[in-house]
Amino acid sequence: MKYVISSLLAALLLSCSAGAFAQQAGAKPEQLIKWRQSVYQVLGWNSGRIKANVDGQFNKEEVVRSANTIAALANSGIGALFAPGTETGKGWKETATKPEFFKNQQKVGELAGNFNREANELAKVAASGDSAAIKAQFGKLSQTCKACHDDFKVKD
Repeated sequence: MKYVISSLLAALLLSCSAGAFAQQAGAKPEQLIKWRQSVYQVLGWNSGRIKANVDGQFNKEEVVRSANTIAALANSGIGALFAPGTETGKGWKETATKPEFFKNQQKVGELAGNFNREANELAKVAASGDSAAIKAQFGKLSQTCKACHDDFKVKD
């Protein structure tokens, strides 16, 4: 319960701060790109922690922390970091977001909604400690990431 409350508080603060920074502070496109690249690094790191746990030595507490972090970030309003002017440019590195992302907001909204739904469900399932159910739900979440990457991320 402590982790859920902490994650919800973190999501609320991140959501408020991301929107406030992006809109009110007049953040430069380069800063917005840095922030979104940072968010996706944290998402990737926590996803890796869950994968390592469901594929190896399972540690419920670590999975719960990672799942709650992913859900908090999914609900944080990260869409504000894809503001006009961030279609191209460099944050920590060149943006890997394809220009098509900014032209198809209906599809982006659908994909983002799927990601949010599956991230929230993963947090719920993680709390159960059922490693098989967690692995299955993590697979569903991973498919939402892949769907967006396939359409809107430049391949490395």
